[in-house]
Order: sequence, then structure tokens, then C-alpha cells
Amino acid sequence: MMNEKLVSVIVPNYNCEKYIGETLGSILEQSYKNIEIIIIDDCSTDNSYSIALNYSKKYSNIIVEKLEKNSGAGIARNRGIELATGEYIAFLDSDDIWHKEKLKNQIRFMEKNNYAMSFTSYEHINEEGKRLGLEIRVPKKVSYNMMLWHDYLGCLTVVYNQRIHGKVYSEDIRKNNDYSLFLNILKKEKYAYGLREPLAKYRIRKGSISRNKLQTIKPHYHLIRSIEKKSVFKSVLCIFSHFLIKKIYKEKKLVK
Repeated sequence: MMNEKLVSVIVPNYNCEKYIGETLGSILEQSYKNIEIIIIDDCSTDNSYSIALNYSKKYSNIIVEKLEKNSGAGIARNRGIELATGEYIAFLDSDDIWHKEKLKNQIRFMEKNNYAMSFTSYEHINEEGKRLGLEIRVPKKVSYNMMLWHDYLGCLTVVYNQRIHGKVYSEDIRKNNDYSLFLNILKKEKYAYGLREPLAKYRIRKGSISRNKLQTIKPHYHLIRSIEKKSVFKSVLCIFSHFLIKKIYKEKKLVK
């Protein structure tokens, strides 16, 4: 731990009482130990906020804050970034899980190669935590322009070095806020680099917004057209490309 740089793990939470304990356990059990955990509760109506508070009483490296009103994961994540004091910032939603060696392997990968931003492969699990036999194998690197055509980054795997570019935030949007954040980082950093080890588990839940593809088209278009300021033609092409790549990868069992 003497040579480990502090990693701030941002955990937005909304009504995840069933999973948040397992999520926090996967962070606390990391072989990489110099970690602060920042949980931002988005006005949960279940017991997950109380569970998070109980963890903060037990562990001195856990910070818990509750938003004044329900604002969405993007605002919660942005608030976590504001509070972060670590050189590295990592993200994990309150229903997903990390493998024990995730941070150790990823930070070593970044420091060995002098990378400012990285992401890893990951696998899918169901609501009960059982593997679904689907591993998302990431590309070796992605740029801002590549990311316009498809979001290759799983939020639960991303780490970036805020010492190099400072704190970067997502736009104030309810959907695609993590996508917006990564695009904003890649405006500063030429590439994000992929570590091809499945070091995290993404939980597929019934009723998830991301599972309804028709509901994702409009916010996706808004992000590319209105926020990234691309032409109507390019915005439509980007949407088509995004879903086409998803379909191709899904048929090869490589993407969610």
C-alpha cells in the first residue's frame, strides 16, 4: 500500500438495497487497498441509503452523501467526482461487482504504459449473480471519434487519472450520462486503452432502461446532435452505427 496512489471509487445509488452490500464488498475486498469509496444516494426510497450509512460507520474510507432531490445517475456521479481526492477516479454502479484483482491489475496496466484512461473487459450476470456466459471483450484502444460511432466503454470498468486532465464531468442529462462523461474525457485524452481481462460483472436487471432499445434512440440522438454538435446526417449515422455494432457483437457474444 505504501506505493499505491489513492483511487476514488464513485458509486451512484438509487434503490439498490438488494445489491449494494455485495457491490461495496467487492470494493472493500480489492487486493489494491488505497481506496476511498464515495457513495452518492439519489434519494432512494428503499433501505439502500441506510445500508450505505452503516458501511460508512464501519469503514473510515467510505463517504456517503444524499442528493437533495432525485436527479439521476449523472448528477450523482458528478457530485462524487467533485468530492473525490484520489489521483485516480473509478466508477461502479451500486448493483455491479468487481473482481478482487480489478484495481491492482488495471492501475498496474496504466502506470506501466503511462496511460491516463483505461477500461477492461467484463462479463454479464443476472439478478441472482449467475453468469450468463457473455464476456464483453474490449478493443485495445478507443478515441473520441471512435466513441461517437459506438460506446465501447463499460462504466463499471473505467478508470482515469485526474491529475493529468483535472476533474471531468458529464453533461446534465438523465440518459447516456456516462457516455457523455467518457466523450468529455476523450476530448482531452487522445485514447482510452483497453485491458483485455474480464475484471468486472455487469448485472442485467428486468426493466432496466438500457435494455429497451427504442427508448435509447432519442437520448442518444440528443447527445450526438445537441451536445456534441454533430450534423443531423452524422447524428443519424452514429445511431445506426451504434446499434449495428451492438448487433454484430451480440451475435458473436461479445457485447451487451
